[in-house]
Amino acid sequence: MKKLNFKYAMILVSVLLISSCSVNDDADIPQNSFISLNIDGLEDLGADFLYEGWIIVDGAPVSTGTFSVNSNGDLSQTSFELDATTLASATSFVLSIEPNPDPSTAPADTKLFIGDFNGASAILGTGTVAPSFDTVEGKFIVAAPTGTGAEEEKYSGLWFLDNSSGSAVNGLELPALEPGWKYEGWVVMDGIPVTTGTFTSVSESDETSPFSGTNPGPPFPGEDFLVNAPDGLMFPTDIRGKIAVVSVEPYPDNSAAPFVLKPLAGMIPADAMGVQEIGSNVSGSFPTGTVTR
Repeated sequence: MKKLNFKYAMILVSVLLISSCSVNDDADIPQNSFISLNIDGLEDLGADFLYEGWIIVDGAPVSTGTFSVNSNGDLSQTSFELDATTLASATSFVLSIEPNPDPSTAPADTKLFIGDFNGASAILGTGTVAPSFDTVEGKFIVAAPTGTGAEEEKYSGLWFLDNSSGSAVNGLELPALEPGWKYEGWVVMDGIPVTTGTFTSVSESDETSPFSGTNPGPPFPGEDFLVNAPDGLMFPTDIRGKIAVVSVEPYPDNSAAPFVLKPLAGMIPADAMGVQEIGSNVSGSFPTGTVTR
């Protein structure tokens, strides 16, 4: 009887060992898992661009997939299937804006979001656009220095400068941008956004002056609205009572309207005389979100 029990005991041990090896072998096989996006405030990029997610694994980007956003801000896809072992090894998540079609397998410079994983989730922030937008300030004047001095031109220009001390200095306090991004000034006139030009330096002229006159303007971002009026508008004009905006734009940019990132925005006073201030709009315009795995 003892020998029989011993025989059965050995069979049982063998079965347990086989079962244990099978479980361990299965555990070594990578299984698929999912990453989920919960993001508010993104905008439609049009047909030429898509959003693309990336996880950073051992310092290298791994694509999680592309998606679009409709006019209501709804993502075309919020859950993406990935290899579980790769996903578990990710330290960060990055969201970029990519051309469509995209000739590159690497992320573009236009990285909108980054978040470090803390366990299963990551809170997204715009540290890939600029180090911080915690402190932004804006001042401007309403004037048309590139014009002829005619009375009808008097309130037809906006320049981001402060001349309250008698000498003009830059009127914007904005962080330096990471590659892939530029600032752009705007005046929204009767619902139509009109650019004052793109720029990366707050103390130099911006890159274009499509509406200004022939006289030289001050060496700061700004524009006079004197010629080449867009459809629906007439120049010269009176910009008092309109809306001034400074946005952060992806570069390259396919839109004639401000991008969703608008760190400064405010009404131009109806009695605008002298230096005016434009308020922070970071909390009101910047997207927010989290990622879970």
